Amino acid sequence: MKNLLLSITVCGIIACGCAQAKELKTIQLNDPDTQRGDAVMTALKNRKSTREFSTKELSLKDLSDLCWAANGINRPESGKRTAPSAMNKQDIKVYVCTADGSYLYNPQKNTLEPVSSGDVRPLKAPVCLILVSDTSSDWGAMDAGIVSQNISLFCAGTGMATVPRGSMDKAALKKALKLTGDQTPFLNHPVGYFK
Repeated sequence: MKNLLLSITVCGIIACGCAQAKELKTIQLNDPDTQRGDAVMTALKNRKSTREFSTKELSLKDLSDLCWAANGINRPESGKRTAPSAMNKQDIKVYVCTADGSYLYNPQKNTLEPVSSGDVRPLKAPVCLILVSDTSSDWGAMDAGIVSQNISLFCAGTGMATVPRGSMDKAALKKALKLTGDQTPFLNHPVGYFK
């Protein structure tokens, strides 16, 4: 009986340790490297949609620059972004989904804030950016398109692979990302290195 209780206790401790190991933590991103990448015209020439990705994880540098390019703050004195938005609503929220879990990009703190654990990527790539806005806004779809173009140009200019996609299980993502009210995923961008 003592051996059985000891085994159960050890298994419980191991299980707790595994659960804690998978707990998501805030990720502090690097400051953006604004000197990297191709010229805009070269990035436009190289832009293409790719649906196959290497399994190699993104470096922190690439993930940091990707998030900043998508919708980061490029004018700290005013809090304005790399992506324009209609009437300066800044309504697009960028969620970063990985194999381990989902995060919300916080441009003010330059961090990825944990949202939920588990893999909800609509297409398997090292990361998938989900662009979310409020459907009650008249401009959400347009603003999502602008952020999507920023992601595409960043990837083209730095030799990374991506594809803008509208297909996804919106109801499942809404639940996994803990969206509320009229918040809805508009687009998703799997991102990784070329295979």
